[in-house]
Amino acid sequence: MAPKSPETSRYTETERKFEVVESTVSPSFEGLSSVARIERSPSQSLAAVYFDTPDRDLARNKITLRRRTGGTDAGWHLKLPAGADTRTEVHAPLEGDAAQVPESLRDVVLAIVRDRPLAPVARINTTRIVELLYGPDGAPLAEFCDDQVTASAEGGEEQFWREWELELKPGTDTAVFDRLTNRLLDAGAVPAGHGSKLARVLATSTPESEESPGTAPTESTDPARRAVAQHVAELIEWDRAVRSDVWDSVHQMRVTTRKIRSLLQSSEGSFDIADHEWILDELRELAAVLGVARDAEVLAERYERAIDALPESNVRGPVRERLVEGAKKRYQMGWKRSLTAMRSQRYFRLLDALEALVASDPAPSATGEEPAQLTIDSAYKRVRKAAKAARTAAEDPDVSVEDSNEALHRIRKRAKALRYTAAATGEAKVADRAKAIQSLLGDHQDSVVSRTHLSRQAEVAHAAGEDTFTYGLLYQLEDDLARRCEEQIEDALKALDKSVKS
Repeated sequence: MAPKSPETSRYTETERKFEVVESTVSPSFEGLSSVARIERSPSQSLAAVYFDTPDRDLARNKITLRRRTGGTDAGWHLKLPAGADTRTEVHAPLEGDAAQVPESLRDVVLAIVRDRPLAPVARINTTRIVELLYGPDGAPLAEFCDDQVTASAEGGEEQFWREWELELKPGTDTAVFDRLTNRLLDAGAVPAGHGSKLARVLATSTPESEESPGTAPTESTDPARRAVAQHVAELIEWDRAVRSDVWDSVHQMRVTTRKIRSLLQSSEGSFDIADHEWILDELRELAAVLGVARDAEVLAERYERAIDALPESNVRGPVRERLVEGAKKRYQMGWKRSLTAMRSQRYFRLLDALEALVASDPAPSATGEEPAQLTIDSAYKRVRKAAKAARTAAEDPDVSVEDSNEALHRIRKRAKALRYTAAATGEAKVADRAKAIQSLLGDHQDSVVSRTHLSRQAEVAHAAGEDTFTYGLLYQLEDDLARRCEEQIEDALKALDKSVKS
């Protein structure tokens, strides 16, 4: 079920932090042409309790979750990395149990925390003086904060420090940000060595023998293992986007799932997958669940473009409602089904297993050959085998159209596996040629799916007494596209063959 917590709101925060000593004099912004007015606010007292898992999984991913009281933005704050100097903040109001993280915030990072408990890990009290800087047009430019901080990790000693924060307001040019930053540096500040107050207090309280929050594991020298580790991290990133229903996120999460599965299957020299076949099955099932929403999303966009391109006189009956709006409704149903799967213990165990597999020791090589060359060769052989089968099917009059289309689709799946393997092992040219085949036959497969759907919808429309002319027109356009794809496939296969042998 979807979380029942209070509504959340999202903000983008662009901010820089600076370290200063107690005696540092606050900077002056006078004389800057971009600053017309400075509004100084009374001192604020802010108290925040930070939450994380026992293993500090959020901190390791540079995410902070806090419950803050005092000041103008009291509430629950979840801060997510969003690029240099920038974070996405998700806010929830101060409602309910102070020790219970709102489910709406927990759900955002569920792929990271899974079923692990979230409990206080640090307490930070801040005495803050704020100066709000305005431009000549009266719009706010930035906010300068002078903070006196008292902090402690749970069970740790109190720490004291002073720091400055400079937050850019929406719409302000980054060049202004740099000029304001220079005023802070001129006053004696230095860029902070931490991304957040929490990162500083946890790093200081962590014994040297333990890994500090946010420390990345040693990168493997095996290209396949490196690629899988990267894709597992991407999977968790796309998970967060899917939960927020970001455009194209379902597609990207599905692609990432398939990349991981393909690489695990083809990298015999890198992973001992024999005892973990269930991981491959779970990845296949996850991709299938995501596929329900993705297929509907593709059809909605496809039909919307096609109908918009038709002369108005050729759009007859409620075809847009049936094809476009109907597909959008199926997308919402598929998206909700995906969220249900992504909140399950089954999904959590899959993520646990993938991370454990990446962290495990490489499987011993049975052949002594380099895994990269071995997997490229074997993946390409599967493409050639699928292409040969498709040619045979096309020449056999007894083979049905459905079976012939499936044979072409099999080439696409094999080319996709080759592309992922080639990309992981640095064979860029092979990856590009394989991607060209994948895209070409992807258009072909989308056409197959679309024509089947159009036929069914035309039957429903006919039964309802509606004009089915537009369905036939769209069907013909899809059929023409499929034929063009079929005509280009042999040239694409030849180009791939040359890239592999060069």
